[in-house]
Parts: sequence; structure tokens; C-alpha cells
Amino acid sequence: MTSPAEKAAAITALHVPGDPLIVVNVWDAMTARIVARTPGVRALATASHSVAFSLGVDDGEGMSVDMALAAAARITASTELPVSVDFERGYAADAAGVRDNVARLIEAGAAGLNIEDSLAGATSARRPITEAAERVAAARAAADAAGVPLAINARTDTLAGSPDNWDEAIDRANAYVDAGATSIFMLGLRTETMVADAVAAVRAPIAVFAHPGYLPLARLAELGVGRISFGPQILGLTLSHLADAAAQLTARGDYPVELGYRYKL
Repeated sequence: MTSPAEKAAAITALHVPGDPLIVVNVWDAMTARIVARTPGVRALATASHSVAFSLGVDDGEGMSVDMALAAAARITASTELPVSVDFERGYAADAAGVRDNVARLIEAGAAGLNIEDSLAGATSARRPITEAAERVAAARAAADAAGVPLAINARTDTLAGSPDNWDEAIDRANAYVDAGATSIFMLGLRTETMVADAVAAVRAPIAVFAHPGYLPLARLAELGVGRISFGPQILGLTLSHLADAAAQLTARGDYPVELGYRYKL
């Protein structure tokens, strides 16, 4: 599996309701290599928050499009597995700009992308549904022009910003599917009932953000979810272990066992 088209088709096919693609989000070439070598890993996904923080800028399109594309290129070049890139809001003011930027993202080696409908990183403010759908359609048009069946994971923050606005969330999800999304990333699915209802109502696999205290991974699979990710929490997990080790070493404590870990490029 070496061509961009093959990788895109492969990651799209991994979004199986009931047998979800689980992605441990990465942010640079090294984390991509480590995760890609782990048994059971079938594809990678970045987290824009983590990528941005690793570059010393804020999340929410604190990166320029050139920064985002350069980071994506380093990650995709580090593994033969397909990589889905969190492309935030497309780094563009309009649909034409999204199309141009997604074309460049495909050239950088991406097999899929996330694109969200919130404004300025605020889940309470979203683009009008027609405009948001046009941006998804622009991403699909760029993929079609490149001959790459890009896995488009369209994110709607409707329920995160307006927890009771179920009808709008479903309308948005299906509008994005009609525009070319291959899966729908729905924030705010808080309960088993909400997850099951979304799986039943949306015409594409559902992706969710999982975290401690949320529904167990096995139960999410049983409910028919097609993709599970963890976003910047993987960065948090890594930094927590680093901070603990730093505290242990500077206190002249025992050597952490992980200090003996050896890796290869």
C-alpha cells in the first residue's frame, strides 16, 4: 500500500460501524513512528491541538497553513500507514481556499482529514450549515481532482455548543455526508442513547472523542461507532509521564523503568 489513492481507500474502509477504527493521535514524526509500529494499529491520525503546541503556537488555527502542511508532510513521510490529518477549519476564508489547501494536503501525503464547522475554535459559534457543507464539498472536489478518495471526517460541534439542538446536529451531519464526507465526527454525544440515535440517524459512520469517564471502548463498538479518537489527551498522557519522571529524577529517586527504552528511527 504505497499510493495516496490506496492509502485513502484503506483508511476509509477502516471506518466500520461496530468494528471501529481506533486512532491514537500523534503530533510529529517520532510519535507517528512509535504508534505505527505498535501491534494492532491500522492507521494514524493527528491532533491539531497537539501539533500546534509542539510548534509553540495556540490551537484553533494558531498555525499557518504552511506550518500545518509541513507538519503533515513530516508525519506522513515517517510511516507507510495511512494518515488522517486534523485540518481544523481548512485554514481558509472561503470554500475555494479550502479546496486549494486540501489539494496541497493531499500532495503532503494525507489519506484523510478532519474539517470542522465551528468558528475560531468556539463550539458555541458555527458556520451556517450551507456554508459549512460547501467547505466539505470543496475538500471532496480537491480529492476528486487529485484522484484520491480522501477519507473526510467532517466534525460538527453542534451538540457541544448547544446540547439540546439535536435536530440541527443531525441535519448538519447528513448535509456533510451529502457534500462528500465519509464519516461524521460528532462532539457532545454524552450518553448511550445519544450515540445509538446518531448511529441510526446519520448516513455515514459516526466518530467520537473518547476520554476517561466516557462510555467504554467496547461499548462504543457495540453501539455501532465507526471511529474513536482521543485528540490532545494523548499528548497529555505523554507529558504527564514526562513530568512524573522529571520529578522522580530530580528528587534523586529510582530510575523510571521507561528510562531504559530504546527506539529506532
